[in-house]
Amino acid sequence: VEVAEIEELWHGLTPPYTALFAWLEGKAEKPRNTAMALFRPVMLSNPVGDGDLEKLDPADYAAEWKWDGIRVQAVAEGGIRRLYSRTGDDVSGAFPDLAEAMHFSATLDGELLVGDPREATGTFSDLQQRLNRKTVAPKMQQQYPAFMRCYDLLQVGGEDLRALPFRERRGRLESFVATLDPSRFDLSPFVDFTDWQTLEELRRAPPHPIIEGVMLKRWDSAYVAGRPKGPWFKWKRDPHTVDAVLMYAQRGHGKRSSFYSDYTFGVWSGAEGEEELVPVGKAYFGFTDEELKQIDKYVRDNTVERFGPVRSVRADRDNGLVLEVAFEGLNRSTRHKSGVAMRFPRISRLRWDKPANEADRIETLQALLDR
Repeated sequence: VEVAEIEELWHGLTPPYTALFAWLEGKAEKPRNTAMALFRPVMLSNPVGDGDLEKLDPADYAAEWKWDGIRVQAVAEGGIRRLYSRTGDDVSGAFPDLAEAMHFSATLDGELLVGDPREATGTFSDLQQRLNRKTVAPKMQQQYPAFMRCYDLLQVGGEDLRALPFRERRGRLESFVATLDPSRFDLSPFVDFTDWQTLEELRRAPPHPIIEGVMLKRWDSAYVAGRPKGPWFKWKRDPHTVDAVLMYAQRGHGKRSSFYSDYTFGVWSGAEGEEELVPVGKAYFGFTDEELKQIDKYVRDNTVERFGPVRSVRADRDNGLVLEVAFEGLNRSTRHKSGVAMRFPRISRLRWDKPANEADRIETLQALLDR
């Protein structure tokens, strides 16, 4: 039995799932799922690895921009409307404005964004204002209106389209989206290319700051739950990097519990002669086991204060360990003194060769926010 088949059934059944377990144990027939507006397990992509593109024919693939939002599934069926996260969590309550616009009987796969698709698309930081809320005030809905950029059409009017090739599903999707409210639903555009070099150039210079890269989808691919190898690829843009100074270290968990492996780092802020480090992120991966031992020793040898499992280390203009930090993007933050928060930071290199006073300044990150 496929895991996706179990997952799809599970979302339509109620605890204690007696009928489901009886079927899995071979004691009963497969249970019928009569619930409406069910979540369908999503299809995921694999990252483009070294040498992958050389084995692929560009003519076999469509390319779309990869948008920096939240992957969602919009399902309307039998008068019931649901908006699901990629893991099947019901997030409809946080986006009533989008749910109210779902005047259809279908399942759409796409990206949740904020703004007006006909005018301007908001940043991920804007979208965060709407996330993790059970209810949303009208003012918030007006300031950060939600919309869906559609990638795929999984079923319409009770007809399951997932076994059809992507080319055919896309054609059906284009016709379907044309019937919807253009302020709430639009179509993810294709990226025109004929060879991988052309697409590489486009990937490096996307037309919008919230584009994370490109998606590659085989024209003949069915919509298969999980992460099958080959049909879909994600080719993300190269990460940003910044040189920051280690400020705090915390003990890790599990096999790292004896090491200081969680690191808070900062960049310089303030006028010349009055510079201070302001924290801009925290990372706990990206380094090798050997580098972990090196940083752990540095932390123990340069501790200036202790706060339970956390140690503050020497970090001034003349002393400090510089870390090259890679990250996917930045958000404005009112919770951090620096005013910024990194997305997916990780340690990419230890800069033992670089003095702390040559680490980056906050203006470097602020310039990225303003792009």
